[in-house]
Amino acid sequence: MLRYARALNHIRPIQPIARCLSTSVPPVTNKPPTGIVFMNMGGPAKSEDTYDFLRRLFQDGDLIPLGPFQLIVGKLIAKRRTPEITEKYNEIGGGSPIRYWSEYQCERVCKRLDEICPESAPHKPYVAFRYARPLTEETLEQMKKDGVKRAVAFSQYPQWSALTSASSVHELFRQTQVVDPERSILWTMIDRWPKAKCLVDPFAKLIQQKLDEFPEDIRDKVVIMFSAHSLPMQIVNRGDSYPAEVAASVYAVMEKLKFKNPYRLVWQSKVGPKAWLGGATSTIVEKLETRDSIPGFVLVPIAFTSDHIETLHEIDIELMEEVKNPQKIKRADSLNDNEEFILGLADLVKDHLKSGELYSNQMELDWELSKDYTSNTFSHPRELFGDHQGDAK
Repeated sequence: MLRYARALNHIRPIQPIARCLSTSVPPVTNKPPTGIVFMNMGGPAKSEDTYDFLRRLFQDGDLIPLGPFQLIVGKLIAKRRTPEITEKYNEIGGGSPIRYWSEYQCERVCKRLDEICPESAPHKPYVAFRYARPLTEETLEQMKKDGVKRAVAFSQYPQWSALTSASSVHELFRQTQVVDPERSILWTMIDRWPKAKCLVDPFAKLIQQKLDEFPEDIRDKVVIMFSAHSLPMQIVNRGDSYPAEVAASVYAVMEKLKFKNPYRLVWQSKVGPKAWLGGATSTIVEKLETRDSIPGFVLVPIAFTSDHIETLHEIDIELMEEVKNPQKIKRADSLNDNEEFILGLADLVKDHLKSGELYSNQMELDWELSKDYTSNTFSHPRELFGDHQGDAK
């Protein structure tokens, strides 16, 4: 609770790192730091920042295309929705804790990397949010001041989507053109990790903890309900990889749990009148929670790496107020300060640094499928990642 309270107050492959071994030797400090940049959508740290957050979000044509009057219409929508969303942030403590948790996790990851990967030490933590502070350009400016020459863009969306992960990547490119036109920072990226051990194993344990709160005689009949942020069907129909990757995360967790409980993947946070991925979390839960054959539910925020408004308000408040039998519903804890998760994130970065990869072999296909709907960005991902002096192919 103390941590939560504090949160509310504030063209060549890269040469792999030669070795990353466990060691207690302090990291070499006379080298430029390796930047580890946690990238996410972000959220207003204080409720009074809600309008600025929403304005940036609705003015992002990659996320919500509104035509030639994007900036004007986006601003009007943000102004109209601000009172309602501000009230929700007030109800969860006066703001989003996502900045606190992102900074906490990234700092812990870097400390761990200094121990297990001395060849790329020292590692310096950064957070770059798409719609809230610290914004991408603010982070880039700080990285240049700190003398960073190599950086890993670490997407905190475990499952890739053109509307989330890709939007952050495009903004990184745009702001690099402005803040770092000489391309002094050499970038690579961890762009997805839907079946990573650090995601699967902690979630399985957190689910089991909630299952153990049910009486033993009904425990195996409790439904595990994996809830992820939904996606407009027009994006799904482009070939977006998000639904398949979220499903892969769900299946991997259930494998760890030996499929001993019934489960479903459901979708939350639909916005607007257009078709989105369903069934909706609230609809499915409300349909089943009155049935005697369903003794209970464990809700799992499978696509989120920490608490924010979608868990703390949409599930913990809105959903629980709508159901008739709230005593049948428990939510698995979010990853937040989970030590196994954080140490596993460090292992992911270590493996990435050793691999010499620019990004996953899926990213170029993602780009081919979405580039016709994206503006003012690179013509190939290698323009951002890898040897900036080479010609993109």
